[in-house]
Amino acid sequence: MDAHIKPVALEKAYRLLNHGPTVLVSASHGGVENVMSAAWSCALDFAPPKVTVVLDKATATRPLVEQSGYFVLQVPNVAQLQLTYDVGHTSANEAPDKLAKFGVQLFRVDGYDVPLVVGSSAWLICKVLSEPRNEQVYDLFIGEVVAAYADDRVFQNGHWAFENADPQWRSLHYIAGGNFYAIGEAVVADATGAK
Repeated sequence: MDAHIKPVALEKAYRLLNHGPTVLVSASHGGVENVMSAAWSCALDFAPPKVTVVLDKATATRPLVEQSGYFVLQVPNVAQLQLTYDVGHTSANEAPDKLAKFGVQLFRVDGYDVPLVVGSSAWLICKVLSEPRNEQVYDLFIGEVVAAYADDRVFQNGHWAFENADPQWRSLHYIAGGNFYAIGEAVVADATGAK
């Protein structure tokens, strides 16, 4: 594992998604691995930390999640712009070699048999909390975050540090039609109390 990848305390894992980034969703089962992009994910709870993500029935990743009971949400960055677009717009159902085609590199961490995407800014390993109705009717999956990691070049002391990092580390926010925004500059409100 890269020396810059550090564990994130689970009570701070929600901060990895709280700013609404596009995510990469990865999963594996029976020797098959896949990665897709998702614009609809969010933090759901603090303790234990939970997340939600929408996984359409037509995706090749969804059956891997359903069969393994696990998925990983990654926070991609500007350096991964094309990769993020490509894995989100090409299905492994039609292109089984899509990970090789788009140069997606994967790694694993001790204790979890799930693939993580090299080069991302953060990773949340999630165990599916089965809610069959939500999954079937809304394609909405809930996961409990069981481990979280972030690259210390952009996430430090439990907070994003986009303003201090190289711009390539800025998170991506999908709009439509191949258009993304990279997260902007930090602005700070007076936190001493509302008047």
